[in-house]
Amino acid sequence: MRAPFPLAAAALLVVTLSAGLAQAQEQRSTLADQQEVAVTIYNDNLALVKDVRKVPLKAGASALAFRDVSARMRAETALMRSLSSPGALRVQEQNFDFDLLTPQKMLEKYVGKQVKVVRTHPTTGAETVETATVLSANTGVVLQIGQRIETGVPGRLVFDDVPPNLRDRPTLVMNLQNTGPAQQDVELSYLTGGLSWKADYVVELNAAEDALDVSGWVTLTNTSGATYRNARLQLVAGDVNQVAPEMATRGRPQLMAATAMAKAESDVVEESLFEYHLYTLERPTTIAESQTKQVALLSAAGVPARRELVLQGADYYYQGLSGDLGTKLKVAAFLEFDNKEASRLGVPLPKGVARVYKKDKSGNAQFIGEDRLDHTAKNEKVRLKLGNAFDVSADKKQTDFKRLSNTSKFGFVAESAYEIVLRNAKKEPVTVTVQEPIPGDWQMLAASQPHTKVSANMAVWKVTVPAEGKTVLTYRTLVRY
Repeated sequence: MRAPFPLAAAALLVVTLSAGLAQAQEQRSTLADQQEVAVTIYNDNLALVKDVRKVPLKAGASALAFRDVSARMRAETALMRSLSSPGALRVQEQNFDFDLLTPQKMLEKYVGKQVKVVRTHPTTGAETVETATVLSANTGVVLQIGQRIETGVPGRLVFDDVPPNLRDRPTLVMNLQNTGPAQQDVELSYLTGGLSWKADYVVELNAAEDALDVSGWVTLTNTSGATYRNARLQLVAGDVNQVAPEMATRGRPQLMAATAMAKAESDVVEESLFEYHLYTLERPTTIAESQTKQVALLSAAGVPARRELVLQGADYYYQGLSGDLGTKLKVAAFLEFDNKEASRLGVPLPKGVARVYKKDKSGNAQFIGEDRLDHTAKNEKVRLKLGNAFDVSADKKQTDFKRLSNTSKFGFVAESAYEIVLRNAKKEPVTVTVQEPIPGDWQMLAASQPHTKVSANMAVWKVTVPAEGKTVLTYRTLVRY
C-alpha cells in the first residue's frame, strides 16, 4: 500500500511547469539580485529589514515579484523606492503571497476541483488515469472518483496548475509604473515579525569575592521564514512604543519593547537615536532561517564587586499581636557592582539574564546563581540576587505589643518590640543587612544597635555576626497612623 498522500516527481514537474506559465508575465527578483541587506532588530519579535537589489524593469506598467522576503512581513509597512532613479517608480498595488507551495496546500486549494489520479499496475507497469474531485483535504484526502468515494490515494496526483496565490517562497508582488531606466537599484523596506534578540551575561566572581569579569552575549533568533545574508546588523536600545492592532494578526506583535547591547570591549559602535541607543555590528553577519545565533558584544575584567547578605522583614506584624515570626529564616545573598568607567564599565547595559560563576578550590567554575537585570544606564548600580545563604539564618519574634489609647489625631497607635537572632556557621564573620519596613508615622524608641532610616518606611541595620556564633538584635517601635 502506498503512502496515503504521495506526490511523485512527475506530478511536481507538472505543477512547476504550470506555475511558470501562470506567472510568466511577472518580472522576478531573487536573492541573486541582492546588493545588500540591513536588519535592525528589536527584542520583542519585531525587526526592520532594508533589502537593496539591482532589478530589470519594463517601461510603463509591469508586475514585479520580489521573492525571498520574510514570511512574517507586515505588508502594510512595505515601502519600495528606487535608489538609482529617485521618483521613477510608483507602486499602484501590492499583494503579499505567504501561502507556500506544499502538497497539502495544493490539495486545500483544490477542494471542489478536479485532479488526475495516476495508478501504476504493480505487474505490468501500465499506467491508468482517472479524473477525481477533491472533497476534503482536512488531515487527509477524500476523493470522489465516478460514483465512489476513496481516501488514501493509491497512486499519484496530477494538478492542472498552481493556484495564483501559492508560491514556493514568500513573495511580494507589486504592480509598478516605471518612468526610469530598464535597470535600477531599488530598496524594499518593511517591518516583520519572527526576528528577535535578547541579552545574556556571564559573570565570574574571583576567589576574594571583591571583583568580577563580565561578558555579554546577544542571542538572535530568526523564525521569519527568510535568510539575511551578510547583513548589516543593528540593535535598538530603549522602550519603543508601538500601537497595538485592534485584532491579533499573523506575525504581528501587539507591543514592542526594544533593548540593545553595551560596548566595553566589542565590535559594536553605539550612537544616540532619539531617546534610545542604536548599536551597529561593525562586521556583516548572516542570519539564517530557523537559526539561533550568538554574537559576543561585551567584555570587561576586574570590575570591583560587593557581596551583601540581606534579611528582609515585613510591615504586617507592626499592626497587631504576632508572637513568633519565624525560625531559620532565609538570608538572601546579593552581588553588586557599579556601571561606571572607574569600575571598568560605564556603558548602557540592556535588560537580560546574568549568570554568575565562581571557581572552586580545584579551579573549576561552578554556577552560583542568576538574576534578571533591567535596562541599566551608565553610572547606575547593578544588583543581582544569587540565592539564599546556607550557613547564615535568623530567628525572629515579637516580644511585646500593646495598643495605646487614641489620645491624638491618629486612629491607630501601638508600641511593639522585636528580637532577631542572627546565626553564622561560617569560619569567618559576616555582616547581615537587616531591612525592616515600618508602616505609618513611626519612631524608634530603643535598639541594641544603631539603625539608619533610609526612607520614610524603612529602617536598616548593619549587623556583624561572629564566626560560628550569633548576634541578637532587639528594638522597640512606636507606630501611629
